Amino acid sequence: MNPDDFLLSASGVRMPRIIYGTAWKREKTAGLVEQAIRTGFRGVDTACQPKHYHEAGVGEGIAACFQAGVLAREELYLQTKFTPVDGHNPQKIPYDPKASLGDQVAQSIRCSLENLQTSYLDGLILHSPLPSRQQLLEAWQSMEQAVTEGRVKQLGISNCYHRSTLEFLFDAAGIKPAVLQNRFHAETGYDRTLREFCRQHGIVYQSFWTLTANPGVLADKTLNHLAARYGRSSAQVFFRFLTQIGIIPLTGTTSGQHMQEDLAIFEFELTGEECRSIDRLLR
Repeated sequence: MNPDDFLLSASGVRMPRIIYGTAWKREKTAGLVEQAIRTGFRGVDTACQPKHYHEAGVGEGIAACFQAGVLAREELYLQTKFTPVDGHNPQKIPYDPKASLGDQVAQSIRCSLENLQTSYLDGLILHSPLPSRQQLLEAWQSMEQAVTEGRVKQLGISNCYHRSTLEFLFDAAGIKPAVLQNRFHAETGYDRTLREFCRQHGIVYQSFWTLTANPGVLADKTLNHLAARYGRSSAQVFFRFLTQIGIIPLTGTTSGQHMQEDLAIFEFELTGEECRSIDRLLR
């Protein structure tokens, strides 16, 4: 990736404009992460949630790249998540579910650092809001402690679909959320009001479920026309559109060809009118 393929978050953290997602990879995780990094990805997203992620496999794939001299630690944006108890398989919770919420967060971070074979995380995401605002703040304050101690560079929240929740967190937090990571689909109105709040407050919006949830958009004649014009796929055009309006998409592809195509979106640029024509499909 070129320098132009990165942005600087409000926390001063350098983030690639497209990130490799590692959910549901299971025993293939290490190999796919290594392949993604060797292909050129410089951002990896995971979670300390054995139900959906093999975080230690992510660490193995990254370590293999370090050992082979593919890149150095400071060249990789690495983010993981603290998942509250109800997001886990009860038999595979990576921390003591009976501990205080703050201790659960601390234990999860220690587990992630060990799994990922690193001394720090570039990003730590709260996987979902807690049932009460008091609990949300308790978890967040423990995450802030990890930033203060130098183990985490920036914080974010995921699966947060109510603007009032994000506004509360932003107002109450000592260390403001730098990232919001959500599913990107029509049923939430593509998070328009949330994305507007993010724009106003310097929060980077990351999208996941970006292609899977939007088959109608990808099949639309508008995207197909642009794909033909640029000699690209409709998925490439959609990803490029998102990066141009300030969204960082996650891609979890297991195809080597699609990895190359996802990174190649920075080889072309849509015009303002072309971006507006795609944006109209999302209204």
